[in-house]
Amino acid sequence: MKRSEFLRAVDEHFGARAGWILADLILPGIGQSANDALADGVSVRAIWEALCDETDLPDSARYGQGLQRPPR
Repeated sequence: MKRSEFLRAVDEHFGARAGWILADLILPGIGQSANDALADGVSVRAIWEALCDETDLPDSARYGQGLQRPPR
């Protein structure tokens, strides 16, 4: 997952709350906010998965806008 894909997915799923989600929501699986994790070099995919877990996004959202779905 590329950073641009991550940001597009966050915007798609959280809309006007995207900025707050990235800056203020502490992701328990990572122990920091998404913005801090990005700055620390945490994998974008790991951040997205932690964000999906914390916000209870459905499985269909785990691949984000424009991202390929895994093979079946």
